[in-house]
Amino acid sequence: MKAVEIKKGIYWVGAKDWNLREFHGYTTSRGSTYNAYLIVDDKITLIDGVKEPFTEELIARIASVVDPEKIDVVVCNHVEMDHSGALPAVMAKAKNAIMYCPAAAERELKMHYDTTGWNMRVVKTGDTLNTGKHTLSFVQMPMVHWPDSMMTYVADEKILFSNDAFGQHYACDGLFDDADPDIIFDEAKKYYGNIVWPYGAQVQKVLEEAAKLDIAMIAPSHGVIWQNHIPQIVEKYRLWSSYGHAADKAVVIYDSMWGSTEQMAREVASAWSEKGLKVTLCCLKHNNVSDAINAIVEAKYVALGSPTLNSGILPTMGAFLTYLKGLAPKNKVGFCFGSYGWKKDAQSEMQDILTKLGWSLPEPIMTLNWRPTKEGLSLVRQAAEKIV
Repeated sequence: MKAVEIKKGIYWVGAKDWNLREFHGYTTSRGSTYNAYLIVDDKITLIDGVKEPFTEELIARIASVVDPEKIDVVVCNHVEMDHSGALPAVMAKAKNAIMYCPAAAERELKMHYDTTGWNMRVVKTGDTLNTGKHTLSFVQMPMVHWPDSMMTYVADEKILFSNDAFGQHYACDGLFDDADPDIIFDEAKKYYGNIVWPYGAQVQKVLEEAAKLDIAMIAPSHGVIWQNHIPQIVEKYRLWSSYGHAADKAVVIYDSMWGSTEQMAREVASAWSEKGLKVTLCCLKHNNVSDAINAIVEAKYVALGSPTLNSGILPTMGAFLTYLKGLAPKNKVGFCFGSYGWKKDAQSEMQDILTKLGWSLPEPIMTLNWRPTKEGLSLVRQAAEKIV
């Protein structure tokens, strides 16, 4: 396990989790990485750690460059355990190291680990640390996506260690964004939608701070390091954090019991496609909620379909809507539909949730009793067309 030099004297010493397939209910079909960085200077500095099971991998990579006991500085940008899990082992080896972190991180570290004997220094936005040739600047970014979150900037190398901002749950052979850009941007969108989306206002503040910096490399805590597509990913973050969308994108998310609601979903998708929209059809029986969220991030139009089951929504749609409420996306045009036998309650329940999210709902709920007829499907199509 060897470190990889990303700039003169600055190394990636993290770990790749090729087998990760789930993260808080979010499917990670391409695995993930836990990125940590080592700066070899007068003061040997480690920025962040890795998930606890990968501790030995982190230590081995550090040891390929320098004795871990000689680490002088540990920067904790974020306490979440996929970042900090290895820090107790690091601090046990580097007994003279000073840990720099925000006040919220100091509190949280003490609630997660036995920090007895740790030498901890609290920093805030604007504080700096000279390590010899380099000067580290700290930028707090609370609630992107925990209260303790912080970025670290090295001005002379123009590197922003961005923590969870600009990250992706994505493991690949390389370290940089020079391969498979379509995959990288899709994984960045999925990561933003499922983890960072509720914090658009806070992300906007981070972008304001980042705009003041001269950045040649963005080194996040997950996924690839950005150096070839920095303007593009920053522009994407501007779009996503302002709840912007692509005017020609739409998604139809549904589940069905005996195929009636599915027929309605396909009618909506067909109508929108014929209107020139790029439509994604997503059945929750076959797709995880996190993939449905990924489809929604840049969509202007979102249709939700469920039949009534026991006076309510199908469990798959109920789970999705619970997840959606937590992410609280804004600025969407919604449409609710579904079939029913003797009660119409499910569709009204969906509509109520979208109303509370503040979505535009230009057409009333569309319900069909039992099996759809040609006339019924024609009404569904007409409603879908009116929305566009």
